Amino acid sequence: MVRPVSVLLHALDEATAGKGNCMTVNFPNASRSYDATRKGVRFWGYDRSMEASFLVTADALKRIVPGLRSEAADLLRAFDSNRERIHAIAAKVYSRGRRGSYDLIAADV
Repeated sequence: MVRPVSVLLHALDEATAGKGNCMTVNFPNASRSYDATRKGVRFWGYDRSMEASFLVTADALKRIVPGLRSEAADLLRAFDSNRERIHAIAAKVYSRGRRGSYDLIAADV
């Protein structure tokens, strides 16, 4: 069962409550782009007014969609089809600590 990202983010908030590291990230911006240099799909999240850049690697997408080709259009389609799951993974990676950019790798999937 896939739960909405807002439910997962709320669970993260509850899990970190009282620990001084409550970090919530939202994904209101549906924009995403293929990053040819890093071979992945880049997207953005927001923690209040702070923007965070995320990259889900081609290898991570291939764990989500076995047999996925490495062409830009295929990776973008895979991202779009699995956006909620990717956002949930991104929220988990984000909760590990603040940085300027976050990579979602195969081990995170």
